[in-house]
Amino acid sequence: MDDGWSGTNFERPDFQRMMDDVEAGKVNCIVTKDLSRFGREHVMMDYYLEFLFPEKRVRYIAVAENEDTEKGLSDFVPFKNLFNEWFAKDTSRKVKAAFKAKFATGQRIGAYAPIGYRKHPEIKNKLIIDEETRWIVEKIFDLAIHGRGAASITRILIMEKVPTPGFINFQRDGTFANIYAGAPEEKSYAWTIAQVKSIMKDETYIGHTIHYRETNISFKNKRRIRKPQSEWVRVENTQEPIISEQVFRQVQEQIANRRRKCKDGTTQIFSGLVKCADCGWSLSYGENRQNSKPYGHYHCSKYGQGTRQCSMHYIRYDVLYAYVLSRLQYWSRLVQHDEERLLKRLLNANDKGQAAARKKQAAELNKAEKRKAEVDTLFARMYEDWAAGRITEYNFSMLSGKYQSEQAELDTKIEQLQSAIATESQNAADAEKWIALMKECVNPTELTAELLNTLIEKIVVHEAVKGEDGSREQEVEIFYRFIGKID
Repeated sequence: MDDGWSGTNFERPDFQRMMDDVEAGKVNCIVTKDLSRFGREHVMMDYYLEFLFPEKRVRYIAVAENEDTEKGLSDFVPFKNLFNEWFAKDTSRKVKAAFKAKFATGQRIGAYAPIGYRKHPEIKNKLIIDEETRWIVEKIFDLAIHGRGAASITRILIMEKVPTPGFINFQRDGTFANIYAGAPEEKSYAWTIAQVKSIMKDETYIGHTIHYRETNISFKNKRRIRKPQSEWVRVENTQEPIISEQVFRQVQEQIANRRRKCKDGTTQIFSGLVKCADCGWSLSYGENRQNSKPYGHYHCSKYGQGTRQCSMHYIRYDVLYAYVLSRLQYWSRLVQHDEERLLKRLLNANDKGQAAARKKQAAELNKAEKRKAEVDTLFARMYEDWAAGRITEYNFSMLSGKYQSEQAELDTKIEQLQSAIATESQNAADAEKWIALMKECVNPTELTAELLNTLIEKIVVHEAVKGEDGSREQEVEIFYRFIGKID
């Protein structure tokens, strides 16, 4: 019996076991209810019925269709096989259409809920947050946003004996008993790097669902293949998020700027952060060991390829380290001693011109919304006058065109003003977020990857300029998270 296997697949386990017996000469007759029970792929059906069975002297009987190789198959057998294959194809198409309709309505279909969620007890195909396990997801993203990579996070989870998603399902429902039943304790927290990476990249945790990442080759071949990202279907707000969008995007940035270990096993704290001001490529780390006192340095990785498409953008590691540390210490002191002044500086609130501009925007928005309401009312009254015969068709067409044009202009103006005001509000929220982060890093005395990735988005290094006296000046721009460049 090949329960759960498609008739289009001739690699079915029990089918293969039967064919092994045919090859060994143990079987001389095969009986099925009808042709479709043997298989639904017309090319392979023809091969077995017309070539293999006669060669092996095996009789085949399809009872319901009165087909018997010993008596001679009817001329309709090839057409029956084609129809059986078409039926499988049509069924596959209908199933895909049903899934697509469910996906479009935000339904989540799967055997198990992702870690941090559980299936809704009343609404089918709906996820709700699992308060007992959400902390695991939050812990992984918290470690990631503070500069930890997937391998490091995996080691921490194992060291702290955090249970894996599979073991949690085993404890609750008894699933995966073949893996966890009677297994040593270590198995319950045997996390893998692949599991952690999958969680870190999963948009489920910001409330979205991605469909069609993989697909079968065809309805005949069930082997799964990865689809290009352009063909994925993204459905937003299908469940309550566990992680904020801002945190998720920051983690994706850090994954993209993965850190490569040096030969001595250490990882450079600036990895993925230092960029070339001219070409935008990352700066590569190198060491000069020819001097009596070896030192590290950075240079443009595009220039390092030897294509001469960019310049060196050379900067010593100790110079960069000292400058970045001094700037963070400066902002830390300002946060502690004059937070209000710093917030005003970040928002440029002390600039009377900008304050006046914001006030003007609010007034213009109020005026535009008021005029829009008036035009809508005038248009409605004009339509009533036309319907009652109080104005002519010509006047109605002329005035309606005028009002519709003004409505469109007002809609555009209102949208632009609302966007500008919302941006100002977002800037204020982002400034407060950055100040809150700085409060967590009081008086830093040294730089770490965790500290840098928490506070800084990127560091842009310009080409150095040499003066006539041999001095060397170089501009370094620091773009902080949430607020950008403020130095």
